[in-house]
Amino acid sequence: THDLLNSLRQVEKMLALHETSYQQGLRSLRKKINALHNSTMAFFKMASCPKPDPPANGRRLGRVFAMGHEVHFLCKPGYELIGPRTRVCLESLKWSGQQPMCRSEIGTLSFLCSHGVSLGLNSTANSLASFSSAASSFAALSASSTTTSSSLASSPTPSSPSSSVRPSNCTHFLGSTHCTCDVGFTISGRDNNICTDIDECHLFPLAQPGRLCIHQCVNTPGSFHCVCPPGYSLSRDGRSCTDIDECENLSHNCTADRLCVNTFGGFKCVTVKCPKTKNATYIKTSPMRCERNPCMFGDKACTQAPNSISFHFLAVVSNMSAPRVLFRVSAARVLGDTLRFGLAGGRGRGHFSVQRSGRQTGTLLLVTSINGPATLEAEVEMSELENNTLLGRYLTKVTLFVSPYMF
Repeated sequence: THDLLNSLRQVEKMLALHETSYQQGLRSLRKKINALHNSTMAFFKMASCPKPDPPANGRRLGRVFAMGHEVHFLCKPGYELIGPRTRVCLESLKWSGQQPMCRSEIGTLSFLCSHGVSLGLNSTANSLASFSSAASSFAALSASSTTTSSSLASSPTPSSPSSSVRPSNCTHFLGSTHCTCDVGFTISGRDNNICTDIDECHLFPLAQPGRLCIHQCVNTPGSFHCVCPPGYSLSRDGRSCTDIDECENLSHNCTADRLCVNTFGGFKCVTVKCPKTKNATYIKTSPMRCERNPCMFGDKACTQAPNSISFHFLAVVSNMSAPRVLFRVSAARVLGDTLRFGLAGGRGRGHFSVQRSGRQTGTLLLVTSINGPATLEAEVEMSELENNTLLGRYLTKVTLFVSPYMF
């Protein structure tokens, strides 16, 4: 115990020495950082451009002349600024551009008059046109001034702002020109002076995964919009189409004795009727079900007829992937020892198949895709047997309405 205590005291002294050394190093580092900060601030304070003089008959805006800062220049009323409106303090500690000057507008008019421009009060329209032309030429001489123009010298001017061709927005500064276009337009022309509409519908066709619209894309100047076929409404995203349920909102024209079935892009008016056969008679026990009346004793033809016939209507889209489960038929109770499922008939049997999916359940499968519009029928038969003797047949008629669209 005594040796352990001595060891702990030695470790404590060593840690105290390390702590003292760390604190001294930290104080020294802080002093160096402060000195570096002060020297840096002093450098930035010294790194400034000389104070620019305001132009005669004008004034300067801005009191900070450090590197990277700007100053602006304005002229008094009746004077025109010749030169850049803004100058920047460069890394070389020199101001960008040339020193601007303010020229009297009277002097400008004298200059134009000396170049053969008529400025009489009774000037004709041609004189005014020549004055505008000369003024434009004079403005072009001031290449260092910052102006925003929308020029289309060699191109036809569009009749309306919604045209697919518009002039570009050009900025002239220090002898260089930078032109931009509005959103949805791309710059073109020999001098980048034309903005041409981007056809988003052409860039993203329907066949590509990144298509803009699920159905039809209509290009507009600077943008686009999506259109849906009849029976659909445009979704909130502005690109997808949502089916309109005509049966639910009562916009169908089905009569009272017919049933409205909503489909993708429309609706169908169907009539559910019980079959009329000489072997058996049926009565409608519900809007979608017919039951066979009891057979006479010994009437084998009647007992071979289905005990019940159910009607079901399904709406699907075109070219739906296959195989796909469409419908399931189940027996509520089983009296015999065997239950069988199969296809009894219907139009388009080559598209369907029936499989056993449980002890009392059979499944109707779509095995090949269907290109709409189309109407197909499948009859699923469920037979109940006892010692290979038929106890009853139950028929389910499934009608498939295939939309002409894939959505």
